[in-house]
Amino acid sequence: MSSDSLLNMSIWGHINELRKRLFVAVAALAITTLISFAIVPKLLDIITIPVGGIENLQSIEMTENIGVFMRLSLLAGFIFAFPIILGELLAFIAPGLNKNEKRWIFLTIPIATVLFLSGVAFAYFVMLPVAIPYLINFLGVPTTPRLISYTKFTTSLIFWLGIGFELPIVVFALAKFKLVTPQTLLKQWRVAIVLIAVVSAAITPTVDPVNMAILMVPLFVLYLLSVLFAFFAK
Repeated sequence: MSSDSLLNMSIWGHINELRKRLFVAVAALAITTLISFAIVPKLLDIITIPVGGIENLQSIEMTENIGVFMRLSLLAGFIFAFPIILGELLAFIAPGLNKNEKRWIFLTIPIATVLFLSGVAFAYFVMLPVAIPYLINFLGVPTTPRLISYTKFTTSLIFWLGIGFELPIVVFALAKFKLVTPQTLLKQWRVAIVLIAVVSAAITPTVDPVNMAILMVPLFVLYLLSVLFAFFAK
């Protein structure tokens, strides 16, 4: 058999493996999203606490409530399915790793899950209680947010902060493959602050320095934690 044929078989083998992993991940997300249907009313009560309760929101369009229902279900489903989704991603990568590197996969899933949940908790317990009153009372103009816009705002903030808290795991993987070194990360801390400021400005719902600082501090702590993870990778 020619080398080209072997290469094509290898490529198709990887594509089939990726397809299987994606199918499991999507199936897990679909199942957890369906299960989350049962807790959406409770989730709606919880997520509207920062605005003072659902009575301080309003719906205008007929399909608005359905959109909110699905958005909350999908966010809860992703949170529940996160370990499975991450596990499938790591399982796809695992065959290309040596035995020593495969050992870290078993630690990556629980650590990454804890980091993701920490980001979710930080968004809900720290960012939202500060940002929501500021936005509603800005300029002293009475504001009654729409349910759909409030839900988009809160769920997006929760999701992206959860993803942002995965920085130490990403840096660990980059250091493991020798793409970055802890020494380089320490030397580039000024550049890191600038990048963190840009990311904070993109994620933060307001442009004032207070909310940006609230987000920048934990992100910089995560950067320092990433340096420690890079040392572990070596």
